Amino acid sequence: MSLRTGTFRESYAQDMAIFRTRLHWGMLFAFLILLFTCPLYFSDRILTILTIIGITVISVHGLNILTGYCGQISIGHAGFMAVGGYTSAILSAKLGWPFWATLPSAALAAGMAGLIFGLPSLKIKGFYLIMATIAAQFIIIWLILQLYGLTGGTDGLAAPRYKIAGLALKSKSSYFYLVMIITCLATFAAKNIVRTRAGRAFIAIRDNELAAEVMGINLWTYKLLAFFIGCAFAGVAGALLVHYYTFACIDHFIFMNSVWYLGMLIVGGMGSTAGAIFGAVSLKLLDEVVTIVGPILSAAVAPQAAASLGLIMRGLVIIVFLIFEPRGLAHRWEIIKAYFRLWPFSYQE
Repeated sequence: MSLRTGTFRESYAQDMAIFRTRLHWGMLFAFLILLFTCPLYFSDRILTILTIIGITVISVHGLNILTGYCGQISIGHAGFMAVGGYTSAILSAKLGWPFWATLPSAALAAGMAGLIFGLPSLKIKGFYLIMATIAAQFIIIWLILQLYGLTGGTDGLAAPRYKIAGLALKSKSSYFYLVMIITCLATFAAKNIVRTRAGRAFIAIRDNELAAEVMGINLWTYKLLAFFIGCAFAGVAGALLVHYYTFACIDHFIFMNSVWYLGMLIVGGMGSTAGAIFGAVSLKLLDEVVTIVGPILSAAVAPQAAASLGLIMRGLVIIVFLIFEPRGLAHRWEIIKAYFRLWPFSYQE
């Protein structure tokens, strides 16, 4: 990333730093202050929207590591969220485990499920891998339904609110703080994972598997590692979602959610940590706009049009980005930053 005139990198540590200048640090602190003061001036409805967006961002970060960086396309991400969600619900409701134990366990369980269903990626790729991950989604949901005594089957399973230091997170604002803290940590982790040796191996596998293998990268190890990490993120998101609703139900993890998570990556920009955030935020806010516009459209046109408006708008947005902005909002954001950084000599970009 280019810097303004007069700003230099004097060491390798500075070159690798995420936040390199005082302006970067200032913007970070300003954003965190704005984010964590939201409960002071936003209603419970807006806090609910922001909480769901935060949970979605965590899940999309995992899919971005798996698909955006490693190139292993998955359309079963909601199924791995279900593994994490039900694991956390069972451990907390039936065994009385605390938050500090159930959340890592949910991540571990989802990661192990990812390892199992990631095994086909060692022999297949492309369309065939897509079909294998779709199968994973339906197999996981089928297993949940069959294990009625443990999961509640179609009836679902009550999940108590998380408790920290003996205090239950019952209010919207308290759970908002929990989700935002974990979202920030997940974003920091996702950003740094792709800067490690494993992250560079993921990118090499995505770009050319044969060349990566020739360079000494163990495809078996790193593909399964990508599945484990990506699904572990999904498990954390699933656990947070279940305990937010205080109920584990398969309706929270339907197949179309997996499709929309991939759509969020397309809109935000695959292979970019910022892209995962942009995509999740933009499509979730689009849902809220549709919720507001829907009743108006229903009265003006027809109830049928309003009922399908959400699906139409999401599909239309994804198609538009595939045609006109295939690299997503993250790429457009980089262009905008470069323009202002180089102004008035923007022609040099």
